[in-house]
Amino acid sequence: MKFLIGLHINPAVLDALTDEEKAAIGTGHGRFIEALKSSGELILTQALVDPSQSAVVTVRGGRPVVTDGPFLEAKEFLGGFYLVDCENRERAIQLAAQIPDAAIEGLGVEVRQVMFSDGHLEA
Repeated sequence: MKFLIGLHINPAVLDALTDEEKAAIGTGHGRFIEALKSSGELILTQALVDPSQSAVVTVRGGRPVVTDGPFLEAKEFLGGFYLVDCENRERAIQLAAQIPDAAIEGLGVEVRQVMFSDGHLEA
């Protein structure tokens, strides 16, 4: 079963961390990625730039309109994700609990099963 483990960040929370805490998060993600590779459960992982660097694209009157900045007025934004293939939802939750962000107040880790992939409904 495929699951998306979304990492929800709050830039203010990240900015308040010490350099040592930020380094520990990076090291923790490195260990987590290696463990997922070893278990064969990692499909893909990506980190995203700060939401202030995003562009929102809408089409109005047949013309694209681009607005700088995040789509939502929110404190938390999608900061990255892991796409994993594991046995079941319980295993995906176990994996999510190993991500360093899950232990930091103000950051969140969300687990969602993939419903549709490559033109086919997932089993």
